[in-house]
Amino acid sequence: MRLHQLTVTAFGPYAGRQEIDFDTLGVDGLFLLHGDTGAGKTSLLDAVAFALFGSVPGARGEVRRLRCDLAAPESPTEVSLELTVQGHRLRIVRSPEYERPSRRGKGTTTQKAKVSLTWVTVPPGGLPAEGLTRIDEVGRTVQRLLGMTADQFFQVVLLPQGEFARFLRAETAEREKLLERLFGTERFATVEQWFRDRRTERGREVEQRRQATRELVARVAQVVGEEPPAEAGPEWLEAWGEKARWEAGQAADAAQLARDELARAEAVLTERRELVDKVRRVRRATDELAELAAGSAERAGWAAELASAQRAVPVLAAHRSWQRARHALEAARQDVVRTKEHATTLGWSEGIELPVLRAAVATHRERAGELATLVTEAEQQQADQARLGKLAGIVEQTEERLERLATRATELPARIEAARRALTESVEAAGYLDGMAARRDDLRSLLDATKALPGAEKRLAQATTRAQEAIDRYQRAREQLLDLRQRRLDGMAAELADKLVSGEPCPVCGSPEHPEPAEVPATRVSEQDEKGAQKAEQDAQAARDAAVTARQKAEHELASLTERLGDRTAEEISTSLATVEAEYGHTARLANAQRECEAVVSALETEAESLHQQQVQAEREASTARAEQASLTEAVSVRAARLEQARGAHADVRAHRKHVLALTEALDSLISAVTEANAAEKRVAEQHESVTETVAAQGFVAVEEALSAARDDKRIAELADALQVARDREGAAKEALAAPELFGITPDLEVDVAPAEQQAMRARELREHAVTAARAAMHRDKELSDLAERLRRAWAELAPAEREYEELAALTDVINGRGQNARKMSLRSYVLAARLEEVAVAATRRLRRMSQGRYSFEHSDAAGRRGTRGGLGLDVLDDYSGQVRPAKTLSGGESFLASLSLALGLADVVAAETGGSLLDTLFIDEGFGTLDAGALDVVMDTLDELRAGGRVVGLVSHVEELRQRIPTRLRVRKSRSGSTVQVCAG
Repeated sequence: MRLHQLTVTAFGPYAGRQEIDFDTLGVDGLFLLHGDTGAGKTSLLDAVAFALFGSVPGARGEVRRLRCDLAAPESPTEVSLELTVQGHRLRIVRSPEYERPSRRGKGTTTQKAKVSLTWVTVPPGGLPAEGLTRIDEVGRTVQRLLGMTADQFFQVVLLPQGEFARFLRAETAEREKLLERLFGTERFATVEQWFRDRRTERGREVEQRRQATRELVARVAQVVGEEPPAEAGPEWLEAWGEKARWEAGQAADAAQLARDELARAEAVLTERRELVDKVRRVRRATDELAELAAGSAERAGWAAELASAQRAVPVLAAHRSWQRARHALEAARQDVVRTKEHATTLGWSEGIELPVLRAAVATHRERAGELATLVTEAEQQQADQARLGKLAGIVEQTEERLERLATRATELPARIEAARRALTESVEAAGYLDGMAARRDDLRSLLDATKALPGAEKRLAQATTRAQEAIDRYQRAREQLLDLRQRRLDGMAAELADKLVSGEPCPVCGSPEHPEPAEVPATRVSEQDEKGAQKAEQDAQAARDAAVTARQKAEHELASLTERLGDRTAEEISTSLATVEAEYGHTARLANAQRECEAVVSALETEAESLHQQQVQAEREASTARAEQASLTEAVSVRAARLEQARGAHADVRAHRKHVLALTEALDSLISAVTEANAAEKRVAEQHESVTETVAAQGFVAVEEALSAARDDKRIAELADALQVARDREGAAKEALAAPELFGITPDLEVDVAPAEQQAMRARELREHAVTAARAAMHRDKELSDLAERLRRAWAELAPAEREYEELAALTDVINGRGQNARKMSLRSYVLAARLEEVAVAATRRLRRMSQGRYSFEHSDAAGRRGTRGGLGLDVLDDYSGQVRPAKTLSGGESFLASLSLALGLADVVAAETGGSLLDTLFIDEGFGTLDAGALDVVMDTLDELRAGGRVVGLVSHVEELRQRIPTRLRVRKSRSGSTVQVCAG
């Protein structure tokens, strides 16, 4: 993977559009990214990560606030990255989700996240040329091409500041989390969990089988009625099965004997009960016939009454019809009198003969039809007169409105022209505002720089003095150390002679004789003196390095301030700032009034258009009203004469027609009443004649005789039912006595049933006891047989399940670092240990080079303290002492060398593990300030080896010396208006 170009807009601290050309920066294979603290160096690395994966590493990614607060509202937040990966050159443009001002109204709206991937060049046979715009599709494509996840990329391409130092000193659990994230060993954790879940599941199944077996044994013991033995087996089960089968056979034989005895007793009882029933039937039929014979006279009276009532029914119906006809005649006569009186009140004075009435009705209906047409004209006359009044008011109001509109129309043009001039001034002011704001902010920043300049100069003078003093102290300490070391070497013979013992061999020549030992000088230098001087020299050197670094920092600060100020003085800057601020305030007020001016212009133009339309409409309404007024006036005058003649003596035409219709309706009612009275008289005569004929036909002398013999329907039904019941009872009794099975049976025969019932009851009780005992024995035998079969199957299935569970449990313990696992390493830890061992080998090659052969990494798979899991130990072998040391004992500079070696080794292993693309671009973030000059040379040599292999390495650092070593630099500047970038070469 090689980066070509990065463009950021309104991202992080960058308010405007910033472009970084990595092809230019990577010409030498090594470039420096530097700038003030908080300027946005790491934000450029975040932009690369965001373009690729839509997220940024570390704690910054948790905040999810990527938009620059200083950016203009209309500037979109966007990151564009062009890179080559696996032969494909592509461009990714990505924007995060953020809040922007609403384009309609006030407030803000959410700008959704979006991304696009465009193929710049595609090798033959490669991916299709169509771009991608879906976030999930772009994410999958980037991860497939890079061959690593976002976490892996953050760790092996953007080497984070301080994180590998923590990894170097971390405990096993913390180191395990990082390795899991990088090498994706979650599948092995899934395997461990799968075995644990499987063991739990199988353990639960085995325990369920054991419990089921225990329950079956308990149920067998409950059936046989004894406590189960401690070790119940097949022999115990078979013995009880044989006994249960023998007892069931004995009980079945006894039950059969009891059933046979019961059958004989019930047959005798049935015979006695049938004889008793026959005697009872004969007695009941004989008593029924005797009772019917006693009531024969009463039934004869019922029959006569029923016959007379049935003959009177037609007479009664004819008499009722005659009465109804008489009542109808009386009502018809009263209706004639009432309708005649009503017609008289309406002006009718002639008789009630039907021909006269019908002729009058026809005449009045014809007149009502003539008046109906005139009623419609009268209604129209009223409406037209009301309309004339309204039209007069409309004409007057319209003329007044036209005068008002004409007055307003003469005033509008001047107002519109003034509003447009104000809008033009506001728009022009808004265009100047951004430039003036930027100029004002720059002047404020320059004024702050003038205030900070004396302090920077003072700090530089102080730092220069302290640096020179520290250098002098170091030189004196160095000279003192060299002097003491030389004096000790000169007196080394005397020091050895002081340790000689007479008769013992010399440690130099081996001779036991010491003829002329050297004399100890008066000012002898001991080993402790030399070590003390060496310690003083080292302390002086550290103080010198710190003082030189402080001086370089002060020089850089003063150079930055001087470069920014140039030849301008504080008074010049203050004067310019006051002028710009005054101009900015006036311009801002004009610009802020733009919306108000736009609203005024729009309102006035709308008012002018509306005013013109209102004038046209008013003129049209006035013309229409005048024409309609003239036409209606002529029509109303012609219609008034015709209506005056038609109303006659009434108030108007409608009242005249209403009177005619009322009289016509009254005469129609009188005709109907007279006709109905004539018909009623005829019906009364016909019904009287029908009554007389019906009385004679039914055999009665007079109507009164027939009416006295009549009975209501309920009484007739009662008489008929009583006679039929008597006939039915007599027939049933005779039929019962004629039955063949009652032949020879007399009513006085006596039968005793009690002895047979007692015998049958005793036999039934014996049968029930025997059958209950047989069923219980059979049920116990069947239940015991079923339980025995289930228990045998349970025993047969339990044994292999227990063996399988024991094997699974042992294997689960081994996989999870327990049981027979001597190293106490889980499967996941074992895999991670293997990966860590590869990392240690890869990192050792660079660490030995950087430490000049002194240090190398040692991987340990030993268990942790107190039996905790091991396998992820990482120590350092010190070649000077030959001892393995904990990484925590390394100094700050040594820790940085080890961390950098570990990071580079881990990047190589992760890239090889994931099968990802070759990482041609690498970023290292901070840590160089802990190195001395010699160590920095070694690190730079290592980085040269990286770029010699074709890689581009970007260093993020504040160290001043790196600016002198690395000619190609990317400088980040911060200001109140947002950070900017500048490429510095040579």
